[in-house]
Amino acid sequence: MSTKLFAKSLVTAAVLLSLIVLLVLSGCSPGESAPVIEPPKVSVITVQPKSQALTTELAGRTQAFMVAEIRPQVGGIVQQRLFVEGAEVKAGQALYQLDASSYKAALAEAQATLAKARATLKSAQATAKRNAQLAKIDAISQQDNEDAQASLLTAEAELQVAQAGVDTARINLAYTRISSPVSGRIETSTVTPGALVVANQDSALTTVQQLDPIYVDVTQSTTELLRLKRDLASGVLQSNGEGEARISLKLDDGSTYAHEGRLKFSGVSVNEGTGTVTSRAEIANPDRLLLPGMYVRAVLEQARDDQAILIPQQAVTRSASGVTSVLLVVNGKVEQRVLTIDRAVGNQWWVTSGLTAGDQVIVEGGQKVQVGAPVLAQNPGTRSRTPRSAPTAIAQEG
Repeated sequence: MSTKLFAKSLVTAAVLLSLIVLLVLSGCSPGESAPVIEPPKVSVITVQPKSQALTTELAGRTQAFMVAEIRPQVGGIVQQRLFVEGAEVKAGQALYQLDASSYKAALAEAQATLAKARATLKSAQATAKRNAQLAKIDAISQQDNEDAQASLLTAEAELQVAQAGVDTARINLAYTRISSPVSGRIETSTVTPGALVVANQDSALTTVQQLDPIYVDVTQSTTELLRLKRDLASGVLQSNGEGEARISLKLDDGSTYAHEGRLKFSGVSVNEGTGTVTSRAEIANPDRLLLPGMYVRAVLEQARDDQAILIPQQAVTRSASGVTSVLLVVNGKVEQRVLTIDRAVGNQWWVTSGLTAGDQVIVEGGQKVQVGAPVLAQNPGTRSRTPRSAPTAIAQEG
């Protein structure tokens, strides 16, 4: 009897042990179903075509629109400087005043010579008229009449010479007041009052630069120039006029200049050493933000695609053979697709084939999944939130 009881106890213990093992392995209490394992989550973006411009950046330097080097046209002592260095001056504005005493005296002398020539001419006219009448009645010889007529012509010529002398003296007197031929910003002066200057000297007294508008000289290869000219002729390149195209500028600090310009393809020169050409752009500069000699980048819009597809660069992988591809979520599963990429636009790739509107491209989590495996797609930045557990109260025995 004891043997039967012992065997029954062993069977009961084995059953209990099996139930405990099943409960531990299942992790749930009796009557609950086994948990469902969710597929891994990946972040995706939905492909949406948009309008995108195709641009080219060209290196350039700014140049003043007009540069006038101020030099004296007559010699003399500088009496006054009539401008503020670095200020804006207008065309015709006086810049320097030279000592004009000697030029005023020269003008007075020339005017006196002119008056004398007029008196001589008046006398010669009377003599010629009188001798012509006397010659008709043979009161004087024909030789005397001819001499009187020649004297009249000489007096007329001397009057013209005297008049030219007055004009020259007046011009020289006006040159003692040196004016700006153009409007623009004036640089520092190389002379001070009291300095002696001479006509047409080598060194300029100062320089006036017109900065609005301003030129931008851009450098590019001959191949690039020919392509741009073809695009301009075919209408692919947006144009503001014959032989011109619209450009925008990026400054040295990375900012974009507020005004657009016009790039001209006429009058370019080829550098024989580098094989590059220099084209000139004209751009408004009302605030004088651009100064001569600044380095800029001219952004030229070549074409525009209204159905361009751009995707983040992090979503694209490249194989050892150079094949580019992305992972997609199609019907809840991972699919790999080969792409054709044209160029980089910022931190995105411009895709020309391989994707269509509505495709879901995996941008995060792609390294944790395999092609054909089920996944759960979510928007970038979406994170699963784990609910906080309530704090456990610890009872203290009193």
